[in-house]
Amino acid sequence: MVIISAEVMENLTATRNKLLNEISGLSYEQLNQKPDESTWSVAQVCHHLYLTENVFTQAIIYGLTKSNGKKAEPKPVQLAVDRTQKAKAPDMVVPGDESLELEKITELLNQSRNLFLEFYNQLEDKSILKEKSTKHPLFGYTPLDQWVDLIYLHEERHIQQIKEIKSLL
Repeated sequence: MVIISAEVMENLTATRNKLLNEISGLSYEQLNQKPDESTWSVAQVCHHLYLTENVFTQAIIYGLTKSNGKKAEPKPVQLAVDRTQKAKAPDMVVPGDESLELEKITELLNQSRNLFLEFYNQLEDKSILKEKSTKHPLFGYTPLDQWVDLIYLHEERHIQQIKEIKSLL
């Protein structure tokens, strides 16, 4: 099982580094400017990623502790990266309208990642994640190991969105 968790860690780290690299040179104005009323700002996208990672961590923990947790068939979670497939964010992960400094964004992203890693690194047998599932808003009952994959796949999706937003500013 070590290989799987090493690959997960590599993907989580690589995607996060890509995200931080994408936003690092942006001014406060660039971070918080919305290209139009219906589009999130870069800061809002990052806030959404923070909220989502927290919710995913809680969902994985819930799926593990649920006494009736059942195994689910793997889902096509790679679709999460496909920006041609539009998805509406559930209310609990919709970012607020407040403007954020780069430092605060980085702090939030570190906070949600540390929360996830604290939980993930305590899991001695990560194969249990394949055996249990919980309901995902888009994919339905999804194996918990795929929820872990969705953390970086979802982040990859939004890195593409950030690049689009930056090109419109």
